[in-house]
Parts: sequence; structure tokens; C-alpha cells
Amino acid sequence: MTILIDQHDYFGSDGEDKTVAANERELMLDGGFVMPQANSFGHTFRNYDAESERQEGVENFYRKNHIYQSFDFVKKMREEYGKLNRVEMSIWECCELLNEVVDESDPDLDEPQIEHLLQTAEAIRKDYPNEDWLHLTGLIHDLGKVLLLPSFGGLPQWAVVGDTYPVGCRFDESIVHHKYFKENPDYNNSAYNTRCGIYSEKCGLNNVMMSWGHDDYMYLVAKENKTTLPSAAMFIIRYHSFYALHREGAYKHLMNDEDVENLKWLHIFNKYDLYSKSKVRIDVEKVKPYYISLIEKVSTSRNILFHFLPIEKVIKRMFFNGLKFCTNNASFFFFFLLQYFPAKLKW
Repeated sequence: MTILIDQHDYFGSDGEDKTVAANERELMLDGGFVMPQANSFGHTFRNYDAESERQEGVENFYRKNHIYQSFDFVKKMREEYGKLNRVEMSIWECCELLNEVVDESDPDLDEPQIEHLLQTAEAIRKDYPNEDWLHLTGLIHDLGKVLLLPSFGGLPQWAVVGDTYPVGCRFDESIVHHKYFKENPDYNNSAYNTRCGIYSEKCGLNNVMMSWGHDDYMYLVAKENKTTLPSAAMFIIRYHSFYALHREGAYKHLMNDEDVENLKWLHIFNKYDLYSKSKVRIDVEKVKPYYISLIEKVSTSRNILFHFLPIEKVIKRMFFNGLKFCTNNASFFFFFLLQYFPAKLKW
């Protein structure tokens, strides 16, 4: 039995329909991308117990993430960052900002995130040449990680990257490093620690509050900017780090029919998102024109809106993050000012 999934009309593609196996976890490839057996450190992918140079840092990341990602915290962050503050920047400019970002939660890669975006998009492009909406989704799915940069608020890693999961209901044991949830204020809250918590069966993931991070932020950015990307693309952007769902099968009782259909595409996407990570670099200048052409297809304007902190808030947050020495170190201080002002003047 096969399921026919037709999405190419969103971009006016003339390619043939793509056939995907009914088993959501099995992907029929065109023969291009070969999944490696080990990551760039010689370990199996997503192995959080392997002894490596990144293992200790990754576990410490999840300890903080699981302690601080409460329902109240997520609600506050969505309210603050959902405003977007009407500052404009092109999608490609945002991609280039990720040259400064390394994901501390990732046990498989320690390269700048722009490398991961291009590796994912190019791997998908090779196997699904007619699904240009999926190529672009691969390129932009992690753009929300700009939240780590000082000019976007300089949020700590635990509030931006890592696996995501619902808040407002029980933390499923399949979530990596689940033991650290015991220190989360929601863990013993009777309103939040049942199977459905504040939600109901088949309520739809769109009605479920997810832990705050780059996934939900980029979803809000795309939605606010009235992107023409299809529903499946928005689902991928918002839930690609929701491994408890698409890898372990947890929380399916909260999904509605649309979620079930979109999950099929997320399973396809995840294989490229996870297994394309490597030390092999993509020729940025060679592929740039192609992706800029895709961006123009789905953007209602050349630039898109992002949340951006005023300079006084940037300095204040740096201060409260233990960076008081900036005031006594002119070169370090002006580094952050230069990172802010060119963007402010240009945008």
C-alpha cells in the first residue's frame, strides 16, 4: 500500500507526484542521499551516552533546559518574542548570521549552523528535486537560532536549541535526559502532570504549548510575515525538534487529522536534518542564487520581520548575564555595539 502526497503545486512545479511508503518511517529515496552510520565524532547519531568531547556539555545543557522550561516561562517568552518589534531583515542575511552560532545541544556536529542548513537543504534537493518548498524548508528550519546572538536578545542555549516537548502536561519519559525534569516547577503540579494536562485528546498540536526555542520562534516569524509555505512546511519548522513525537511516538493522543498528515512529511524531513550533518562543506556562493529564488517565491516582501531588542535592552541583558566587565573592556563592548548598529541602520 502506498500513499500519494502531492505538494508541488505550491510553487507551480511541473514535476511528477512523489510516492511515499505508507509506513511513515520508511522513505523511498531517489538514490542520491546515503545515510552515514556514524556522526562526525565517530559515534552513532543522537547518542547522548557516548563518551565524547561534547557529551558532558550536552548533558549539562539538558539539565538546565529541563529545569527552567516551565509553562509560565514558555508563555512569557511567546508573549515577548511574538511581538517581532517590526524590524526587517532578509532571509539570506539571517542565514549568514548563523555563521556565528554553534548548537551546544547537538552531539553530532560542532560546525556553524549555516553549514547544517545548507547540508540539509542540498541533501533534500538531491532526492526530491521537484519539491522546492521542501528545499527552502530545509534552509530556513533553524533560522530561529539567531536568538542566541546578542542583538536578538542573547538568550541562553537552553532557551533556544535542543529537543522540544509540550509543557502543560506530563513530561514523557522518552524525552532525552528525562531525569532532570524532577527539578522543573511543573513536575509536581497536579494541573500539568497528567497524560493530557490542560489539553484534551486530539485537540491538535497547534493548541499545545511547546517548550520555547528556535522552532516556535521561526514558526511565529513565518506566520507573522504571511509566508505562502504549505502547512507541511510550517509543521516541520515548528516540530522538527519534537523527537519525542516523530522518533518515539509519544504525544500522538494530542494530534488531530491534519497533524497526522503533516507528520508524514516531518518523518521524511528528519532523515535529512539528522543524517546530513558532516564536516563536508557546501559551496555557499554556488547554491546561493537558487535559494534566493525560492525565498522570493514564498515571501510577500523582500525582507521579513524579526524580534529585535533596543540597544538599551541588549546592554541590560548582557549586564544581568554576568557580562559586567564589558564596561571595563572597551574592545569587547564595542564588538557588541558594532554588531547592533549596522543592523539597526540597515534595517
